[in-house]
Amino acid sequence: MGELVLAAKITHVPSMYLSELPGPHQGCRQAAIEGHREISQRARQRGADTLVIFDVHWLVNAGYHVNCAPRFSGVYTSHELPHFIQGMSYDCPGNPELGELIAECARDKGLNARAHQVESLGLEYGTLVPNRYMNADQHFKVVSVSAWCDWHSLDNSRAFGRAVVEAI
Repeated sequence: MGELVLAAKITHVPSMYLSELPGPHQGCRQAAIEGHREISQRARQRGADTLVIFDVHWLVNAGYHVNCAPRFSGVYTSHELPHFIQGMSYDCPGNPELGELIAECARDKGLNARAHQVESLGLEYGTLVPNRYMNADQHFKVVSVSAWCDWHSLDNSRAFGRAVVEAI
């Protein structure tokens, strides 16, 4: 498909969204927001067309799941911190082809992996917060990967990471 042009471990704290809103926390995470915008610029300069986000707030009980609907849109309220993220709208294109290929490459490595193109399967804030600041103009397609499973072993996660790079 292409090549991996940038990888980053980034913050996704919900207070970034709270930082936008009027009140005592306004501006408290401006440096993090600007950092996301800088990462976005670097990705654009390198020719990236898709953000693959490993979402540690998408809880799954088994296997690796890839959310790769053609489009994601909705209004999100966090079940963890509804007083921080409430009524946050989102709309961005997905990348079904890459998401399906990621799952296929993972299965080829013997992993339990599934790709989902389910319109009603929303995104979690571990994807939505970075997407909000790195992709406000919908420049990038988005693929969200479940990264919160107590049963993922380090070896399997390493193999899944290799599958992602292979798919890209």
